[in-house]
Amino acid sequence: MSKKIRKTIRTIRKGKTKKLVKRKSVVGFTEKVVIYGPNKKKELMARIDTGAAKNSIDVKLAAELKLGPIIKTKRVRSAEGLSERPLIKVALKIGDRKFKTLFNLADRTKLRYKVLIGRNILKQNFVIDPNYNINKKYKQQK
Repeated sequence: MSKKIRKTIRTIRKGKTKKLVKRKSVVGFTEKVVIYGPNKKKELMARIDTGAAKNSIDVKLAAELKLGPIIKTKRVRSAEGLSERPLIKVALKIGDRKFKTLFNLADRTKLRYKVLIGRNILKQNFVIDPNYNINKKYKQQK
């Protein structure tokens, strides 16, 4: 048994489980996000996709916010097949939580959502509730 597991078991036995429970954030299939560029930010709706391993952002949106530089390229499997996509580091906010993570650049002009949030962010204590619909609230505010 690893040290981490033994420590966790001791913590549970002592009744100090509050430290073990991390805050979970609930998201729906679409979620309002804020993308931060060097000089400006943009608030928009993003698609939550448990089938996507990584995040994706539209090339035109990245250019508009002057995101970059390109860190490296990565082979990505999508509906169109295998392709090489550039990766950039992007600062974003989902709810009240901020992240700085890698996004691949893709042509998402024909798609409804310019930002796709994948499992690499969702693994960080997010719970997906299909009944949770922030989209209606967001449309009413505009």
